[in-house]
Order: sequence, then structure tokens, then C-alpha cells
Amino acid sequence: MNTADLGLPVDVPSTALFTDHYELTMLRAALKAGTAERRSVFEVFTRRLPEGRRYGVVAGTGRVLDAVENFRFDPDVLGYLREKRVVDEPTLQWLADYRFSGDIWGYPEGEVYFPGSPVMRVEGSFGECVLLETVILSILNHDSAIAAAASRMSSAAGERPLIEMGARRTHELAAVAASRAAYVGGFASTSDLAAGFRYNIPTVGTSAHAFTLVHDNERDAFRAQVESLGRDTTLLVDTYDVTEAVRTAVEVAGPELGAVRIDSGDLLLVAHRVRQQLDELGARDTRIVVTSDLDEYAIASLAAAPVDAYGVGTQLVTGSGHPTCSMVYKLVARAESADPGAPLKPVAKRSSGGKTSIGGRKWAARRLDAYGVAEAEVVGTGPVPVELADRQLQVELVKGGEVVRREPLDAVRDRHVAARAGLPLSATQLSRGEPVLPTEYATGASGS
Repeated sequence: MNTADLGLPVDVPSTALFTDHYELTMLRAALKAGTAERRSVFEVFTRRLPEGRRYGVVAGTGRVLDAVENFRFDPDVLGYLREKRVVDEPTLQWLADYRFSGDIWGYPEGEVYFPGSPVMRVEGSFGECVLLETVILSILNHDSAIAAAASRMSSAAGERPLIEMGARRTHELAAVAASRAAYVGGFASTSDLAAGFRYNIPTVGTSAHAFTLVHDNERDAFRAQVESLGRDTTLLVDTYDVTEAVRTAVEVAGPELGAVRIDSGDLLLVAHRVRQQLDELGARDTRIVVTSDLDEYAIASLAAAPVDAYGVGTQLVTGSGHPTCSMVYKLVARAESADPGAPLKPVAKRSSGGKTSIGGRKWAARRLDAYGVAEAEVVGTGPVPVELADRQLQVELVKGGEVVRREPLDAVRDRHVAARAGLPLSATQLSRGEPVLPTEYATGASGS
């Protein structure tokens, strides 16, 4: 299955060079040493959550599947590698036939995770798995960071919708990925048309201050917008004087005016004044949308304000201060020969400075308390305890090189709502604190 099967209109280009130079030099040396074909298991996890965060959000899985499918070394790419002498000719010949033929398991997109959670497991030969490290981490680190920020913002917003408006605050391609991740985390729409086109996310937008300024006066600008977009449009009312603008907006559009947008000032105070004024003018159903450098804390501070929707840009696409999840991709098990039947041996990094890892192919399950609320993230090797068998988190994503699980974004979004709802109530607190669930390790035989 490819993206066209889901009705998505944009194909993903080759992702073969979305990698680091040393992935290819490792491959070259492993081919020469005879270790490139050893069966290997890599896992993606993070050693800690960003400071103050209570949970993480898995996002970007669908984009990872696209990237793996399109990891191909075409003639132009091979020519570049040959010209720059990145690898030798035998390695180039190996790369020309590259197709990932292994298996990938992972937490389903939209699920929450904690330190040590094996959010993705990649199995296959060392050569084919090691090449995927950089692109997988690039996607998961970015998208999961944005989704976590979006989740905190949507929790703070409650039932009020959130609009993603960050395209002008990040790289043009990152903006599309950020819109997707924000949708996973609970945002309702985006201003970015590329994201709407690529992922079928609802898009919204009306006008900026420039539209008001290009007209001779505010009334002419409002009239032009209403005549073009209808009375249900959203008029921007803080270009000059808010009180006068609201009065003019209702005079032009009538009480059927859809919404007004406030983009500056003391939003709490201004929102209350605008609501009172709209009600007095008979526009009781006119909504109030606020923007202006919002983050989860600002959104929470507006909980008691008469606000109907929030537009968020900069803080969202930068992860609200945490633009990465610090996920890593580590070899945790490998065979001692290229024999397909050779058993796996756990391996792990041992070093000072907190960068250790735990060897062995891992399973993960979430233990619930007597009330059905999550109480621990259990990660282990070997047999899964009977009491946790139906609580396992990992699902099969790729089997024998073929993608076996793709989902519409709406299903992913719904999963996140359910996953967050299954956590202790303290998960949604914005105050700094430790992860809401402890990670417990159950070690045993690694299995083959």
C-alpha cells in the first residue's frame, strides 16, 4: 500500500539521503567484515521526557512508513555517492538493490509513551536497519515533540477548538509535518494549505491586518470581506481601535457575523469587553477567536474568558520550548552470524554519563489499577506475564518489508484522546512534575 491508496495527493520522494554520512560508512565496513547480514534488532526510545512534561505522544509513524517505503537509491543518488567517494563500488552495488525487507513494530500513532518505552522496533539485517536510523529519528523526534505540545494545549483548551497557524514560523516542509502532528495532538484545523492538500486536514483562514490597511478605512475592508466571504466570516478587529472595530463589524455584517479575531493586547480583558459589546449589539452568537503568541499556559489562563477558539503558531511549531524528544535508535540484539536461524544475543551500550541502554528485544504493556486507570508502563524482555498479555502496546507496522498498518489521521487523533483519558488526572496538569507513570523493567530471556 502507498499513500495513493489513502487518497493522499502528494507522493513522497526518495528518502535515501535523509541520513547521516556515517550510516553509509558503517555499512561499507560491515559489508567488508561480513557482519552486514547479521540479524539485528534496533529500538527507538527516550531516556527522559523533556523537563516538566508528564507524558509523551507518539506521532510521525505514518510518515516513517512513507519514508521506509521510499528509501531507494536511484541512479542520481548513486552517482552523487560515487562522485563524492562516500562509499566504494561494492557498497554502491549493494545500495542499488536496497529494499527494506525486515519487520517494524511500534506503539500505534497517537499513543502516549514514557522514558524507556520502546516506541518502535526495527528488525532485519544490520545493513538494512542501520541505514534507517537518521530518517526515523528525524521524523519521530520532530513530530512527537509537536504532538506533545499540541496535546497539552488541547487539554488546556478543553472543548474549544484550536487552529494551527505556525507555517510562517518554521521551515516550509517542517510546517506541513507540524500541522499533521498538531492534528494528532488535538488541533482541529490548520492555516497551511500544503498540510490540507497532503493530509486532508481541514484548513481555515480569512484576513490579516494588511487587508485592513490596504483599504481607505476599516469599514471598507470589512464590507469587502463580508461581500466576498459572507456574513459568517471572521473579522480582525484590533488593527486600530477594538471597540470601534467591533461596532463597525456588526453594522456591516449584522448580528449574523460569524466571529471576530483579537490578535493583540490583554486578551483576557479584551475578550470580556468584546463579548459584552457583541451581546449589547445583538450579536450574541458571534464567536471570539484569539491569537497572539499563545502557548498552553496562556490558553489555560483564558479558560474563564469568553473565548470560542484559539489560533496558535510559534509556540506550537517549536514544541512549546521542547522542539525534540531526544529519542535514540539503539542496537539491542544481534545474531552472532549471518545464518538466518542464528539466535539473537542481547547487546547494550555501557558508558558513563547516563547514556546506557538495556539489551534485548523488548515488549511493552500498560498496567491498570482497580479503577481501569494506568498505573505503570511495564517494559520487559522474554515472556510477557499472563496478566499483561492483553495490555501490550506494540503493533505490527511492517512485515517482510511490506507496510501492513496504515490509518486515517482521524483514527490516530481519536486514539490519542482515549490514551490521554486513560492516564491519571495529574497527567494534564501544566505545573512541572515527573512522568505521570513510572517505567518498570521486567527482564528475562531475550528470545530469538
